[in-house]
Amino acid sequence: MIKAVIFDMDGVLIDTEKHYNAAWCEAARMAGFDFKREHALMLRSCDAQLASKMMKDIFGERFDYFAIREVRRELVAQRLEKYGLEKKPGIDEILAFLHEKGIKAAVATATPLALTLQHLEKIGVRGQFDEIVSAKQVEHGKPAPDVYRYACAQIGERPSDCIAVEDSPNGIKSAYAAGCLPVMVPDLTQPDEELRPLLYAVADSLADIKKLISA
Repeated sequence: MIKAVIFDMDGVLIDTEKHYNAAWCEAARMAGFDFKREHALMLRSCDAQLASKMMKDIFGERFDYFAIREVRRELVAQRLEKYGLEKKPGIDEILAFLHEKGIKAAVATATPLALTLQHLEKIGVRGQFDEIVSAKQVEHGKPAPDVYRYACAQIGERPSDCIAVEDSPNGIKSAYAAGCLPVMVPDLTQPDEELRPLLYAVADSLADIKKLISA
């Protein structure tokens, strides 16, 4: 029985991954690297230390992940100022459904907590979650299971009773390793052959998660 749904934020609740992707490419190219979309996709929801190692493995020791990330953060802020913060389709519908059914809702994101709360407040859903946690509050970020285990502990539910909604491979791997039921709502990429065995389901939109719970 599903007792909770835990959502990633970027690319799941808000349409920000496209801005992160563009900003990563711009920031890394400004630093002199032939950085492409495929490299930015690897960094979605990824633990910083792991991400730094991956980029050094690809581009060499000169790739200063943390310095480039600071530039990326500034570029993302500029893009959000220009384009605004967009809610993903179905967010209000799925949250209303969960409340109606008495199913808990939580957020487990790689984004720092203060910024997470700010974004959720801006799109008007901050108060609709039983718990909001960030990977910055645990030892290891995604794809390690820490943040999902922490979220489950905070809401008092077993991972096996919790759907975890993700858009990225790192997020899916984190949820799966924690023992949750990973549901992918694709954003920038579709699930590949490596990811499919880890998935409980694929949903076209947040609203379609209702079918998984009602089935």
